[in-house]
Amino acid sequence: LTGRAVVEFTVEKGDGSTFFPTAGGEPKSAATIQVLDGAYDGATLKSVSQAIIVDSETGKKGYTLPLEVMPAGQFEPLYRSPLSIQDGELPVLPMSVYGSVAMSHSEDSDEYSSPTQFFFYLYDKRNSGLGGISFEEGQFSVFGYATDGRDVLSQIKAGDKIRSAKLIQGRERLVLPAAASAPAPADPTPAPADPTLAPAES
Repeated sequence: LTGRAVVEFTVEKGDGSTFFPTAGGEPKSAATIQVLDGAYDGATLKSVSQAIIVDSETGKKGYTLPLEVMPAGQFEPLYRSPLSIQDGELPVLPMSVYGSVAMSHSEDSDEYSSPTQFFFYLYDKRNSGLGGISFEEGQFSVFGYATDGRDVLSQIKAGDKIRSAKLIQGRERLVLPAAASAPAPADPTPAPADPTLAPAES
């Protein structure tokens, strides 16, 4: 995906009520595009300390994505390498924002992101380090932020579900590999003769 996109989530709570938070950003990770295939539809949410985890049981398993973080002031992202906040490294997309959206780590290594799991980060300055920077800053691939409905994220409980997740802005910026296609059939109707190419009469 090249450029900004907005995804709308329809969340169904245990009591049957629904609400519609949206998240916008510039996702690069292939897993974030799974919303187009409905991979997160029906996903059960998990609520842990400072995070709401979305796990797609129907997502593509068996592979991982490298951790991707764009350092501030750089032109290329770093892969499989977290930032060192202690050394003054900061990401272009900070995690220290309430409602930031990031890919979870792979089960095998923190240098990779899970292709099927992401989370909403419920940033709390009281649980942060100096300058209000999260202790997890620079450790995850952040790809967006909750926009509308951010205030209801704290109401999500374990067992609530995503009824649907759909791309509502930015579809035209999605770049997919071109599928191989058969050549177009030849037109059986002969083209009209060009009179300027006709042989001159003797």
